[in-house]
Amino acid sequence: MNWKSWKEATRLHTLPVSSAGVVMASGYAAMAGRFRWLPALLCLVFAVLAQIASNYANEYYDYKNGSDKKGREGFRRGVTEGDISPEAMRRATFVTLALACCVGCCLIPFGGWQLIPVGALIAVFALAYSGGPVPLSRVGLGDVAVLLFFGLVPVCLTYYLQTGGVTLRVVCGSFAIGLLGVNVLIVNNYRDIDDDKEAGKRTTVVRFGKKTAAIAYLVFGYIAVVLTSLVWAEEWYFVVAPAVYMVMHHATWNKIRHSSGAALNPLLGATARNMLVYTLLLTACAVLYRLILIIQIMRGDFVECAA
Repeated sequence: MNWKSWKEATRLHTLPVSSAGVVMASGYAAMAGRFRWLPALLCLVFAVLAQIASNYANEYYDYKNGSDKKGREGFRRGVTEGDISPEAMRRATFVTLALACCVGCCLIPFGGWQLIPVGALIAVFALAYSGGPVPLSRVGLGDVAVLLFFGLVPVCLTYYLQTGGVTLRVVCGSFAIGLLGVNVLIVNNYRDIDDDKEAGKRTTVVRFGKKTAAIAYLVFGYIAVVLTSLVWAEEWYFVVAPAVYMVMHHATWNKIRHSSGAALNPLLGATARNMLVYTLLLTACAVLYRLILIIQIMRGDFVECAA
């Protein structure tokens, strides 16, 4: 087995996109004093497996649809290059998706049987991004799918499974994560614009052009920071998270504007890294906020007892 080709097909550099939403939701839950490690862990494993299944499906269906070609500017595609057989990739897609569904079923005790249709919808969209009669990635709806299924759904669902509810702050945070995930897709499509035009893929970058895509990338980062302001405005130390992120975001955007082709590959990974760094910093601040609150409460109780 060609492990290197399978590693490339898994696209490890993009997995922060699926994990970031779970991390942020868990930070919000910790801030509310409702963090539960088991549903958080199960959500993380489910999200990563679902993204890997979607990545495999993307390789398989893009090969079947003729969207990929040998020697492309993007990361090497094992199926197209002949390193992995189409049948092996198809099996890997459905096995990985089945594993994700099994993990998802383990969440039923925490969220009830209503999770089944939600999980089924996630599984369908993991395939529909590249497969089906109208692949979302071919008609410019990939960005919407990422916004919903890497932002709104994982953040709100993870928070709900830990706390039993969803707040406005969480919904805003979910759209922030979704927009940061869309930025990863923008870099991917920015790089592939010529190949996509040739293959008939009408991504948003193909529809609106590279200049508009670059502006959208920058603006989405700013909007994401504003949407999470309901959290980082709580205490002064939270400002570290948006400050660090904006420096990284602007630096990556500036490189994207002056890069093309294969030179954009590391910037795709950098965009996913920026996304994860921001969520980790916000989560760390949220945990610190909760710890300080607990210490203050304990001190108050101690003072009352001493009095």
